[in-house]
This record gives sequence, structure tokens and C-alpha cells, in this order.
Amino acid sequence: MSSAGGGGSALQVHAVRFSPGQELLGSLQAFVEERRLRAPFIITCVGSVTKATLRLANATATNTNEVIHLSGRFEIVSLVGTLNPDAHLHICLSDATGRTVGGHVLGDLEVFTTAEVVVGEAVDLRFTREMDEDTGFPELVVQVEKSA
Repeated sequence: MSSAGGGGSALQVHAVRFSPGQELLGSLQAFVEERRLRAPFIITCVGSVTKATLRLANATATNTNEVIHLSGRFEIVSLVGTLNPDAHLHICLSDATGRTVGGHVLGDLEVFTTAEVVVGEAVDLRFTREMDEDTGFPELVVQVEKSA
């Protein structure tokens, strides 16, 4: 059974800390793959990064080039999203003056001091992505996989 609406599920919680110099998105994807998580998502994250590549909100399916590359010291104010193989994460970062910037994570999230992440898994579900003709982007598909 597959639907965009999904269903309820039991929750399993995982916690991980990433160290200076690690790339956060790739490290999270490796963590998910190693543990074979089928419906993982970010519960919370605190930490800092020295680089980030983000797609801004005004990007469209035909113009996905609205991208910014950040360099400096940034606190992770928020990190949210799903971590299936085609992860869909949004981040909000604050600079030394407290100004914030956010967007869709494309990569290059280089950990500065730490990244402490709590990952949830909806154990009775599986997250995949399929191209959506209406949006022009691969969108979340939630599959219910009840345990025996």
C-alpha cells in the first residue's frame, strides 16, 4: 500500500554525534544506511558548521539554480526533514551576529565543533520518493509495512 498521506507507526530513536570536519548530510545518509533505517527523519540537531550549500525557496522545477554557498562559522538553529536515500532536509543557520539563513540542504555541511543529531524511525513505514508531475520534484511516498 502506498500513499502520500501515510499512516501511524511505532517510533525508534537513534542518537549520533558527528565530529569536526565531517560532512553532515553524507554522514547522516551513511548512518541511515548502516542501520538500514526505512523511514528515518530528523527529530533534533544542535551543532555548528563552517560551510553549507543551500537551494533557496524561490527555486522551481525548471530553475533549480537558486543556490547559495556559505563559508564561515554558523550555528545550526534548526535541521528538519526525511532521510530516505533521496534525503529532503531543510536547515536554518545563524552567523556570528545572529542573522539567519535557511534553505534546502544540497550538501557541503562541514561540521565545525560538533553536530549532535537525534534521528527517529517510523518502524512500520518506508519512505521513498517519486517524481510528482504537479511539482516537478521527487516527492515523499509513505508506504505502510506492518510487522508480522
